Amino acid sequence: MKLLADMGISPRTVEYLRSEGHDAVHLHELGLDTLSDPKILEMARIEGRVVLTHDLDFGELVAASGSLLPSVITFRLRDMRAIKVNQYLQSILLQYSDELKRGAVMTVTEGRIRVRSLPIV
Repeated sequence: MKLLADMGISPRTVEYLRSEGHDAVHLHELGLDTLSDPKILEMARIEGRVVLTHDLDFGELVAASGSLLPSVITFRLRDMRAIKVNQYLQSILLQYSDELKRGAVMTVTEGRIRVRSLPIV
């Protein structure tokens, strides 16, 4: 799967995803630390990437756009260390890959993953 990590996601998560065979990039390594949220979504849509974020704005922007892609996974965990995020991602990418390919907004909290298919009407 192709993924794009926002600034709130640890570069160690990107390393983990690559070790699992995914095509993952981090905004920082691309030199795009200050890229606006709409531009990040546009980039993800063009490149066919799922956005990984800690920022609630992405889900709201995608929902308001009425578009099918890109998919967004928003982590709202109390413990955002890479090891915790990676544990959730391992499960999400196995269990919800079809939904992410079709277009979905996911919110991940302790013990719960909420999935909404795009477009949200």
